[in-house]
Amino acid sequence: MATSNKAAQAALDAASGATVHDVARMAGVSAMTVSRVINGRASVSTATRDKVEAAIAALRYQPNLAARAARTGTLRIGLLYSNPSAAFLSEFLVGAMDQCRQGGGQLLLERCGDLASQRTAIDCLVAAGVDGILVPPPLCDSPEVLAQLNGMGIPAIAVATARPSPGVSAVRIDDYEGALAMTRHLLALGHRDIGFIEGDPEHTPALLRRQAFEDGMRETGLQVPPHRVVQGYFTYRSGLDAARQLLAQAPRPSAIFASNDDMAAATLAVAHGMGLQVPQDVSVCGFDDTPVATTVWPELTTIHQPIADMARAAVNLVIDEIRQRRSGETAPATHHLMAFTLMARASTGPVARG
Repeated sequence: MATSNKAAQAALDAASGATVHDVARMAGVSAMTVSRVINGRASVSTATRDKVEAAIAALRYQPNLAARAARTGTLRIGLLYSNPSAAFLSEFLVGAMDQCRQGGGQLLLERCGDLASQRTAIDCLVAAGVDGILVPPPLCDSPEVLAQLNGMGIPAIAVATARPSPGVSAVRIDDYEGALAMTRHLLALGHRDIGFIEGDPEHTPALLRRQAFEDGMRETGLQVPPHRVVQGYFTYRSGLDAARQLLAQAPRPSAIFASNDDMAAATLAVAHGMGLQVPQDVSVCGFDDTPVATTVWPELTTIHQPIADMARAAVNLVIDEIRQRRSGETAPATHHLMAFTLMARASTGPVARG
């Protein structure tokens, strides 16, 4: 795996203050055109290429990594991430690195947070000569990120978005059906009073998972009281806070469905700290089936999202788009739906009678 050198990029920016957007403004062209010149694309006229190269020289902008990639023909795949779940990112990297290695490509990583840092991270990846970019959650649901990549002419693949944009290729599972299957599993075990820990509302799967939970409860004629749904943010710490709220209620729910495994693991920790037996006193389940699901005790019942395989599929999709564009073909958006699996383990059991 190759990583883009943030320190080197920062030094260049400090020396020249120039970004891809600065070059575009000076040359009077779009950022997409600058990207094409940097990556050695043939679809730019000689006059336009000369203007861009003159702006690059005047601003002392140094796309040396991009030039090297263009000369060697190596495919460079960028990964733009800000996922708060280390477990999700770890699984994603395993798949993406493996597929890049098999395809003879390189994977470059850039981390970002707010909108300003997102733009900077994209600039760094473009300067590093990436041919396409993978966008896992939550950035896959950012209109600003997807619009910037589209405007620069960079093929992008959204991974694990619940509502893929029509013009952007995506790899995902059916989050709604996955959460509905888990809700039905708990109902089949006899649970009727179920607490729910919601994920980050800025991430579309979180919204669909909650909707599926409430719809599943309604199928059995049950309404979910507002106090049984607590906000989380897909992080372990937010799961601790949410679980404490739910388990402090009297009566407490007989089961808790957390929107991801990190928050479910946190719920187990809170239950253990209160002296509760899982699943005898309270059943706990999660979503994703990241490695944490089988390293906690008891092992988590969860929805297996094939994260590593999704990353592999995303790498294949972006490589296909890159090659189609290089050959002058139109690369229509492709939405790839992958299967989920309910993994019933020891953290859920029949509702206690008494």
